Order: sequence, then structure tokens, then C-alpha cells
Amino acid sequence: MLSTHDNGILTAVGPGTPMGELFRRFWLPALLPAELPGPDCPPVRIRLLGENLVAFHTTSGEVGFIAESCPHRGASMFFGRNEEDGLRCVYHGWKFDTTGACVDMPNEPAESNFKHKIRATAYPAREHGGLIWVYMGPPAVQPGLPPIEWARVPASHRFVAKVHLSANYMQGLEGEMDSAHVAFLHRWFNVDQMPNRRGFDATRLFAAPAPAILVRPTAYGMAYGARRPADGGYHWRVTQLLLPTHSMIPGPNWPHFGHHWTPADDENTWNFYYAYHPDRPLTEEERAYYGSGVTAVPQKVPGTFTPLASRANDYLLDREMQRTRNFTGIHSSGVQDMAMAESMGPIYDRTREHLGTTDAAVIMARRTLIRMALDLQQGIEPEAAAHPELYRIRPVEGVSPTGDLDAFMTERSEELRSVH
Repeated sequence: MLSTHDNGILTAVGPGTPMGELFRRFWLPALLPAELPGPDCPPVRIRLLGENLVAFHTTSGEVGFIAESCPHRGASMFFGRNEEDGLRCVYHGWKFDTTGACVDMPNEPAESNFKHKIRATAYPAREHGGLIWVYMGPPAVQPGLPPIEWARVPASHRFVAKVHLSANYMQGLEGEMDSAHVAFLHRWFNVDQMPNRRGFDATRLFAAPAPAILVRPTAYGMAYGARRPADGGYHWRVTQLLLPTHSMIPGPNWPHFGHHWTPADDENTWNFYYAYHPDRPLTEEERAYYGSGVTAVPQKVPGTFTPLASRANDYLLDREMQRTRNFTGIHSSGVQDMAMAESMGPIYDRTREHLGTTDAAVIMARRTLIRMALDLQQGIEPEAAAHPELYRIRPVEGVSPTGDLDAFMTERSEELRSVH
């Protein structure tokens, strides 16, 4: 369990908080490009790390993120006019570019230089890997974009999606650091009926519900191996955590998939999902599968990022299905995960929990994030942010005669390195 103090450090992400400052050292996925479909399109509201922002796509093609409140008298820039490479507040006409500079102040005398003294809070943005990323930290330590393999393959080779989680980011991330839950939460009594069978070797995982969890800290975050007995040797699943909250989940076959958990605030999270193949385009069948709602991406209310299955309708729980077909009575794996994360409440009180041996990776993930957040308070910058090349890594799954995680990772070293 965590102390109240440490749980607060882990979960608070607003401006000035230790964890909020750590997140601000990394590029974070924020929007799908379709949310800003073209130059001078309507701006969109977005809440990130406890800040209310407005994103806009300029005439010349840049994307900007600025504080929603106009520096003049606080009117919302969401209502602004997106025109001629800037966003103009409709209250008094003040206009700002993507850097936050005030480029026009028509309600002041022409000879006034007041506009040169005014800046809106603004953050740089880049399109990368089919997502729009934002950097909200100090300009002096702004890193390069992370060269994660799925973001570097051609667009035809990947699938990306976004959904809202009504809970703290850590409650989503901890599910990725927990291989043991698969044998319960995602279990179907007849494996052939599983709608999401493609993603993992269900027969092996269901047969060994208490895997040994071995964890290794890394410069980019951590890796953990879930080890189960298999074929006179061991079945391994090595999951990668790339800082701050990016998971790479192993599977028996390509495509591979994972998540990035971007905090909107302490009690809400943007869950970005990806699947990709390093060597070929995804087939239409694969794209239909990832977009079907049976995988880790729940179906959404049309025109929103809000899941159709929610706390309000008990995640469409079917007790007859639970009795006869699967362990939960919830149809898709993404909704199963979401239901568990949200059922803990907006911010779970970790002083109340009782952890076991299969929680080793969850414990390490928490310790890693808390340590790095506190290190940053002492002026120690996160190594992974300064060296994004460390993110050229993959997860791996396979059977091996070795029961040692380091030996298995050495054995599969070529598979663990991305080629893009």
C-alpha cells in the first residue's frame, strides 16, 4: 500500500505538483488530427494536466495550444475567430499566434505598444504517429518527439483511437502492469467464443492464473516479465512501460498494441490506444477488428470520446453472460478494464489496499514515477525525456527453456529492438 502522502504525489497532476511537473517534461498525446481537420477550422477545448486549453489549426498549417482564458479579461478563447494565422478573442478582438504572442490589439490606440507586453500561456504541438502531441514543460529542456516504433511506421501500418476514462490516470496504467488479471477479468469459458482472441494466447494465460512477475528498471521506465510454466520450459510475456505512461503490450503475433494515458486532470484521463505492424499495412479485417469495440477500445457515443458502456448503465453488464459465457458478464476487454478502473472511484485511496506477489510490476511502476517526480523537485531531470532514442524498444512474448528474465531478454534481444 501507499501512504496518503505518496498517493497524493502519484495522483496529483496539476500545475506545480511534483507529478504534474514530471509529466510536463514529456511530449504527451492530446488530440486526433481529425479533431482539427484543416486550416482555420473551429478551435476545440481540451483539458490537460489540470489546465483548460484551446487548440487551433492555423491558416499556414500549424497547431497551437493556448490557455482558454483570454489574458485580457478571461473570456473563453473557444469562441474565438480562427483566422489569418491566429486566434482572435471575440470579446475585444485581441489576437494570439501559436506561441502565445499578442499580434493584434484593435481596441487600443494604433500607437500603443501594449500588445508587445502581453502573452497568452501557449504550448508547442506536433503531429506524430497519427496523433497531435503537446509539450507543456520548460522550453529550455524541451526534448525531441519519442521515436516509438508505432509512431514511425507508415500510417497504413497503424490504428490509433482515443477514449475518455473517468478516473485518475494511474488506475488505467496499473491494469497494464498486471498480467495476472487477464486470467480472470478477460476469461471466456469457451476460448473459441472470445471476441478479442487475437490479442493474446488465452489458453496459456487462463491455465496459469498466478504468474511469477519479475521486474527490471530501465532508463526508459521499466520492463516486467510474466512467467508461466509451458512445454517443459516457461512462457514469457514482457511488457514495456515507457515514461511517463506509455505501455507496450506483448502478443503471440503481430500486430502489437498498447496505450498512452494522458491525464486531463486528477480525476479524468485521455486513453490513447494504438495497434501496428512494423512490416506491412494493416488489413481491412484488422482495422475493422480494432474499431469494432470488442478490443481495448470501447465503442463510443457518436461524435464524442465518451464510451457507450459506462458507470451509469453498469457497463452493459449481462448477468446471464456472466453465468454462462465469460467471467465478468461484460462483453469487451476494453470495457472490462475501464469498469474496474472507474469502479475504484475517481482517485483510489491506496492506503486501503492489500498487495500480493503478482502486484510486483504495479509496485515498481508507482515507485518509479514517485521517485522521478521527487528527483525532479531536486533538479534531477528525467533521463528518458532527454534521450528519446531510448524508446526504440518493443515488448516480446514467447516460450523459452530459461526461467530468468535477464536471460530471456538477452535471448530475445533482436525481437526487443524496434527496426524503425
